[in-house]
Amino acid sequence: MQQFYIPSLCATSTDVFFDRDESRHLAKVLRKNIGDIVSITNGLGYRFTAELTQVDSKTCVAVIVRCEKIAPDPYHLHIFIAPTKNKDRIEWFVEKATEIGVHAITPIICQRSERKTLNTDRLRKVSIAAMKQSMGAHAPVIHPVSDFTSALDRFDGVAYIAHCEDSPKKKINHDVISKKSISIFIGPEGDFTPLEIQTALDANVMAISLGKKRLRTETAGISACHSIALLFD
Repeated sequence: MQQFYIPSLCATSTDVFFDRDESRHLAKVLRKNIGDIVSITNGLGYRFTAELTQVDSKTCVAVIVRCEKIAPDPYHLHIFIAPTKNKDRIEWFVEKATEIGVHAITPIICQRSERKTLNTDRLRKVSIAAMKQSMGAHAPVIHPVSDFTSALDRFDGVAYIAHCEDSPKKKINHDVISKKSISIFIGPEGDFTPLEIQTALDANVMAISLGKKRLRTETAGISACHSIALLFD
C-alpha cells in the first residue's frame, strides 16, 4: 500500500482533504475509487487509515477509520554532514538515511568543503518522499546549514567524529547502547582538517572508525546510520 503525507492531520482529525497533486496521483496514476483504503502519515508519529469518499483529479476526500500512534525509535540519531560537491549524492544520502532511520540531519560547512550552499527545502522534500516510500511515520528534521564550529555547540548526548587521520579511534559498538541521543560528524571529501579534529576532541567529541577503507562522504554517512540502527534493532 502506498503511503501519503499530510502534516496537518492530528489524532482528532476525522476527514482528509488531499491537495491537487496528491489528488491527481490518486485519481489518474493509482486509479483509486470511492471506498478504497489509503494509508497516511503526518510525519509526527501518527499513521492514519482512511477510506476515500470522493475521487477527483482536482480534489480527493477521505474519512479516517483508524488512527495509530507509531512508537519512535529507542534512540535519536543526529548526523552532521558536509554537503558533497555533487548535490545528487547528498540527496541520495538523505533518502537512504531516512529509510534506515535518522532523526535529524545538519549540513555542515568545513574548511575543506567544496560546496558552501545547499537547498535544505529540497532535502526536506527528499526526506518526506523517502519516509512515505519506506512506510515510516517520523520525518527527520533537516536543520539549516551550519558552520562546523557552531555545530559543535548543538549536539546532545554522546558525539562522534569520523575522520581519516591515523590516530586512536573507537568502534561503533554496544557501548553506545546506554546513550539514547547520538550525534555523528561526517566530513567533506578532503576530510576534516587537523585543527577541526582537535577542536572536536576538545569539545568531548570522540573519534570513531567506520572501517579500514576510505569512504565517500555520503557512504560514510550511510555506514554510520546503519551501524547505529543495527545496535538498537
